[in-house]
Amino acid sequence: MEQQKDAKARALVFTTISNAWHFTIPTLSSNAQSITQNWKELEDFNFELRQIPKSTIGAFQKKSIDLSRKILALNGTIPAPFNKPEVKSRIAALRTKISSINLYLNLDAIPAKKIVLLVNEVNKEYASLYRQFDEIIRKSEIPKEE
Repeated sequence: MEQQKDAKARALVFTTISNAWHFTIPTLSSNAQSITQNWKELEDFNFELRQIPKSTIGAFQKKSIDLSRKILALNGTIPAPFNKPEVKSRIAALRTKISSINLYLNLDAIPAKKIVLLVNEVNKEYASLYRQFDEIIRKSEIPKEE
């Protein structure tokens, strides 16, 4: 009886997380694309975000570890025009959210609702990072006075 209850609870957690696990990769402006086209770590991170774990909570745990690794790799390889404190702080915020997902997925009692919220927050932070890229480009195009 108790095992059935546990299995049902785990299945519900899996379904909740599975249904919410949709990361949105914002679109880059053409100028930002030209700057990031050789940024392999960003490409790897985006690829990792697109992959949706299918089978078990274990698959989500593995995915969250992979995402944590990929987001860490981003920081050390930021293209020069974007290598600014405002970009680094957005990557740090993103890393914190992904680390939290990783943490929650590895608890005994997985708080599915918190993970759902964090996935949404990751999407917001990621959009913010891409907007920052555009802002940096926009500012760089403003003519400087002699």
